[in-house]
Amino acid sequence: MSKLKDRVAIVTGGAQGIGAAYARALAAEGARVAVADILDCTPVAKEIEAAGGCAMAITVNVADEASTRAMAQAVAEHFGRIDILVNNAAVYASLQLKPFEEIDVAEWDKVMAVNVRGPFLCARAVVPFMRTHKYGRIVNISSGTPFKGTPNLLHYVTSKGAILALTRAIAREVGGDGILVNTLAPGLVLSEGVIQNADMRDKLTGPVLASRAIKRDQMPEDLVKPLLFLVSDDCAFMTGETVVVDGGSVMH
Repeated sequence: MSKLKDRVAIVTGGAQGIGAAYARALAAEGARVAVADILDCTPVAKEIEAAGGCAMAITVNVADEASTRAMAQAVAEHFGRIDILVNNAAVYASLQLKPFEEIDVAEWDKVMAVNVRGPFLCARAVVPFMRTHKYGRIVNISSGTPFKGTPNLLHYVTSKGAILALTRAIAREVGGDGILVNTLAPGLVLSEGVIQNADMRDKLTGPVLASRAIKRDQMPEDLVKPLLFLVSDDCAFMTGETVVVDGGSVMH
């Protein structure tokens, strides 16, 4: 309950699914959590508080510079500091599988804006607050897809490959400030969004399951303990790394 006591965490994309699971887990370990999303985060924040945790809900468009700066400022003013950023917000579950020639430029740009520009802007917004205390943990959420070259999702796969590079480059720049930056790369998770996307669920679940050493579906809860490790002091000498959690599909 106290591993993250007095730490302040921001989880983007926290209104539902995997992000909500991250937010609840951080709060359960004692962190004060800002649940951030373009969607309404109030139910998740209230759930955390009802369970005895400390949380705030904040609306953010991670692809917008002013919005991310306002988010960081609001969290710092409310909680007094920022220690942890989980860059989880992404466009994924709403996508339809299609050959790359059929991806239009507007859809490509939307995925890149949220999935790549978003983590960049959020990290840039919080790092000044982390530098103040010479402490920070940034976890960028990638995917197993860049390691596989998953077909028919080129925009998503490309965006998550960019996250691997973004993590390494930022880690080099902020390590001297006590800020650690790592990547968590899940496999196909049966989140709310994936379950609701029949095309993705029906076409990907079978092949992905067959590729795993551990023959079961991956759930949001499978990512919680790896995340908690990456944001804790147990991870004090690890930065710029990628932790793949996918039941032994990629074996990176």
